[in-house]
Amino acid sequence: MRLNFKKQAINRLHRLQGQLRGLEKMVEENKYCPEILTQVAAVQKSLQSFNWVIMENHLREHIVRAVRKGRIDPAVRELLELYKLSNPVV
Repeated sequence: MRLNFKKQAINRLHRLQGQLRGLEKMVEENKYCPEILTQVAAVQKSLQSFNWVIMENHLREHIVRAVRKGRIDPAVRELLELYKLSNPVV
């Protein structure tokens, strides 16, 4: 993993850990459900941001390398599978 992406990923994971601890505390303290749901939405956004960092790294590191080596079909299949993970409706 490229160093800049690794740093971004780790920072986002640390943020997620803090958000999850905050959620746990909110539940323990019987906070108002809409407040908890708002925090859940923030966690989901953070996960999406983390996913984006990992995906960009993969595209720049692995997919580009595969295409340069002429392995286009496997690279496209892999991208389509990754797309399905992010878009379960497909």
